[in-house]
Amino acid sequence: MINLFLASTSPARAQILLDIGLSATIIAPHVDEDAAVASMTHQKTAASIALHLAKLKAESVLGPQIDGLVLGGDSVFEFGGEFLGKPHTPEVAASRWQNMRGRTGVLHSGLWVIDHTGGVMSGGQGHVSHAEVSFSGDILDSEIDAYVATGEPLTVAGAFTLDAKGAAFIEEVKGDPWAVVGMSASALRMLVLSLGHDYTSLWVPPEG
Repeated sequence: MINLFLASTSPARAQILLDIGLSATIIAPHVDEDAAVASMTHQKTAASIALHLAKLKAESVLGPQIDGLVLGGDSVFEFGGEFLGKPHTPEVAASRWQNMRGRTGVLHSGLWVIDHTGGVMSGGQGHVSHAEVSFSGDILDSEIDAYVATGEPLTVAGAFTLDAKGAAFIEEVKGDPWAVVGMSASALRMLVLSLGHDYTSLWVPPEG
């Protein structure tokens, strides 16, 4: 069975893998995201930024001890002409929610898979999935304050989640819902196949 390595500290991405029957070794990537985006020489769009960072994260954990497929992911929320990553501070998160309620943005989820079986890189493929996210228009200021106070929105792209407390404030999702959570399951299968591997062979066998 081929080993999987997830170059991400996102609990949501790790949970997605478990939910779809996969198991991966978690390795923290070493990427200065702001510097990486600033140094991009090709056109900067929300999609290209998400894919660029996903690729760099996957590459950052490579080494001869890594034998298997390496997954890197990143998300960028495109809203009101801006590209929004993690807000980091309560003030930024609250401001975003004040602006987002009753409106729609697009979440771009980049995924990069590197074939490093045998401890040697033999290929890499990437894909960006998209989803339109519409927020409820009746969200109260007190609800925004309470949500921000949980700390949940501070470390996720766009300052919202679909798989936790933020779900109550999301009215509609058009597109790949897994992309909003953090990693597209269908994109992962497509990339694994494109690298010449059988996707279903990666499923963890049932116990017993």
